[in-house]
Amino acid sequence: MNVRTLCLAILHHQDATGYEIRKLSTEGKYAYFVDASFGSIYPALAKLEDDGLVTSRQEQQPSKPPRKVYMINEAGREELRLQLREAPTPDIYRSEFLLVGMCSDLLDPVDVQRALAMHTRQIEDKLVKINEMEQSMKGQPQSWLVDFGRHCVQAHLDWVIENRERIISASAAADTVQTAAE
Repeated sequence: MNVRTLCLAILHHQDATGYEIRKLSTEGKYAYFVDASFGSIYPALAKLEDDGLVTSRQEQQPSKPPRKVYMINEAGREELRLQLREAPTPDIYRSEFLLVGMCSDLLDPVDVQRALAMHTRQIEDKLVKINEMEQSMKGQPQSWLVDFGRHCVQAHLDWVIENRERIISASAAADTVQTAAE
């Protein structure tokens, strides 16, 4: 799936401006599905409008330029249905922290500890966001998504905490091997 499909999915649930779609897809509840950059959303919306899958209206704002609000139409819903019926691609997991781990032989254990502490805080922050999101999903049939996300992130956090010493000692062991070789 791509940014185009993500925009249709967001518009299926609510009318939105390009800015709102960007916020929802980078920081909000849609941030977990498709990698959408600021520069990819507006071209996708323009193409969706050109293809007759969404419409837009101008809304006046006091002391500001009018804002363009997008709405999905029935052709857009049908396109969304078609896209959602396609087999999803495998999930992708990328982590800069894992790159630190891969190259931990270049670092002192204190550097790895610092990276580990920051990574742990980031995971904890993600859990806070998921818990906040739970309120907006209460009572919805898709509320299982919040539980799934919480379970995955909590398992990640638990593993990192349980293996903290192992992670740190890997850089110390590499340092010991390097010192012995010199």
